[in-house]
Amino acid sequence: MRHKISSSVRQTASRLEETAAIDQEITRIEEAIRRLKIDFDIYFNGSAKRPPLEARARLEANLKRLTDKRNLNYSQRYQLQGLVARFTSYRELWRRTLRARGEELV
Repeated sequence: MRHKISSSVRQTASRLEETAAIDQEITRIEEAIRRLKIDFDIYFNGSAKRPPLEARARLEANLKRLTDKRNLNYSQRYQLQGLVARFTSYRELWRRTLRARGEELV
């Protein structure tokens, strides 16, 4: 009986660690969106020579990887969908602004 209890405790601890890791990843993505918005604002104000397209591509890949995970709980999925919606609206704004300036996204 003791073996079953310790196995159950280990599984619960593993799930808690996994949940904490996903929460940290969501926090990192939220910070990356904030930084990318600042980088695009700097670019559109003329202080940077090139748009931060590499950072945008990395963020898109991280979002895709995290949204493909099946083990998100409801609150994590809700928070992630909010971040995806915010990123999508920013991406469309940046695309329209680049197009208005006569530049095309690579």
